Amino acid sequence: MTALAPTDGLGPWRQFLCRACGLIYDEGEGDPDSGLAPGTRFEDIAEDWACPICGVTKSDFEPYQRRASVAPAPVPLVRQRRPGVVIVGAGVAGWSVAAAIRAEDAQVPITLVTACSGDVYHKPELSVALGRGMSPDTLRRESGATAAARLGLHLMPDTVAVGLSPDRHRLRTTRGTLAYTQLVLAHGARAALPACLDPTLCWRINDLAAWSALHAELGRGPRTVAVIGAGMVGCELAEDLTRAGHGVTLIGAGTLPLPELLPAMAGLRLLAGLERLGVRYRAGTLVTGLSRRPDGHVTLALSDGGVLDAATVVAATGLATPSRLVRGAGLAFERGIVVERSTLRTSRPDIFALGDCISIDGQPCRYIEPVARQAEAIAHAIVGRAHPGYAHAAPVIRLKTRSAPVELHGIPVPGAPWHVVEDTERRLAMEQRHDGGTTAWLAA
Repeated sequence: MTALAPTDGLGPWRQFLCRACGLIYDEGEGDPDSGLAPGTRFEDIAEDWACPICGVTKSDFEPYQRRASVAPAPVPLVRQRRPGVVIVGAGVAGWSVAAAIRAEDAQVPITLVTACSGDVYHKPELSVALGRGMSPDTLRRESGATAAARLGLHLMPDTVAVGLSPDRHRLRTTRGTLAYTQLVLAHGARAALPACLDPTLCWRINDLAAWSALHAELGRGPRTVAVIGAGMVGCELAEDLTRAGHGVTLIGAGTLPLPELLPAMAGLRLLAGLERLGVRYRAGTLVTGLSRRPDGHVTLALSDGGVLDAATVVAATGLATPSRLVRGAGLAFERGIVVERSTLRTSRPDIFALGDCISIDGQPCRYIEPVARQAEAIAHAIVGRAHPGYAHAAPVIRLKTRSAPVELHGIPVPGAPWHVVEDTERRLAMEQRHDGGTTAWLAA
């Protein structure tokens, strides 16, 4: 929060939540990067102002007010007074469901188990933070300890869940065994790294700790960076690293970026925007191996027979949900933890899951937009209050490449043709039709 105090007689600064990505606009802080000085009231913002993270407009924001702090009610590590709710994971999903439960019930014991420190940050910002000159301290919105005290829960940082016994309602961790009445799995997905890529020679940016370490390495000055993988995260990171002053080569298996998601015309616009910024695209090849050179740089061997040298290598090769814990407990798993569409219950009635780690109808759900609604549905089920349930729908995909932003609605059907609706210098609009209906549309 900024130290600037309101002087306009309109009361305290308010906050507004982006329904798409979860960004919070604070009137006291403003948005200097897009010309909104600290102290800019929300009603004074132009209607076409865009969210600095996902690009939606002002109409997609809603008033946000944190629940008033409650008295902390820490639960001793093993000798719990009574079982309560145990949450595994302290990312956006874990903290969202904790806040949603606490908003409905100020008394139920909540224990949050996390392998990291539990600090609160906004994950979508990781792929745009370097170009904006952000530091780990500015990305960190709240310490885990402060958030735990605010919500009156017991935080177990640096703790790994190692075993689950659904019949006994017990979760085994590296710091003891916890009893639970309901368990919520929110442990996310991990970076998936092909076997040919040595994990000691490339970065995977999936959390604040990894990003902070990369930030420290890149802080020594401009470097040559190779980004492996031209999907959403790879494209966003390539642009962000270039804006931060580094020389970036983006390596993709396709002729164009995002070939599985975008039609060729949109891919060409995206590539043109990245190249205007200075990103070099190495098309139609895979990285088959990494090796360290005597000078500390890394040599990348490519499937087309070429090689590439870089001071820093970042792998953006997708995500995979860890399965050992849930498979060992007998929970249904299909590319993620299988949950029921409206209740988000797993195959065991007292275990719920949300966020990156779940799958619905065999499809992983790896977007921020639905998490708040998922958390609300779970919270109501846990406290026994009526709720219409979570309404699952394909989230809007927004590529945070300012050089060539892309917005995609619906689920594209592989192989189905795309039709041009508008094609001007400033805007491309296309739609995909299949079986008599529009399955997807995009703007680039």
